[in-house]
Amino acid sequence: MRPLLLIFIVVPILEMWLLITVGGEIGALPTIGLVLLTAVVGLALLRHQGLSTVLRAQQKMQAGELPAREMVEGIFLAVGGALLLTPGFITDALGFACLIPGLRQLLLGRILRHVTVVRPGSTPHGTSSQGQNRDHDVIEGDFSREDRHSRGDSRRDNH
Repeated sequence: MRPLLLIFIVVPILEMWLLITVGGEIGALPTIGLVLLTAVVGLALLRHQGLSTVLRAQQKMQAGELPAREMVEGIFLAVGGALLLTPGFITDALGFACLIPGLRQLLLGRILRHVTVVRPGSTPHGTSSQGQNRDHDVIEGDFSREDRHSRGDSRRDNH
């Protein structure tokens, strides 16, 4: 919780300081123009990268593969787009880092090293829920529920 609080306090203060500093050097209108330019360029890049990611995800799904990397890329793209729409140069730099393919792949590689993708019906170790797993005992079976009244049990069910 504390790091988020610091981010929401420190980043806006740094953004204001940087905008004032740049505005003092090149003027207010050019500074506003730069902020608008980064937003427009960022949205164009977001549209292109987003479409590319969606197409790759569809291809993987059609091939029967799980598009895990593309799903994480989609999150990066959404965060990058939001950062680019936020006025400021620091958030724009972070937003472009999420949208530029080479930088995004570098960031994704670092994050995905710590992520395990598990398909439904499988365990984190890669065996199916139907198969044997050396680390866990699996007991398979079926069950059925009997109605208490059909067994002759006259007690009331208080559930």
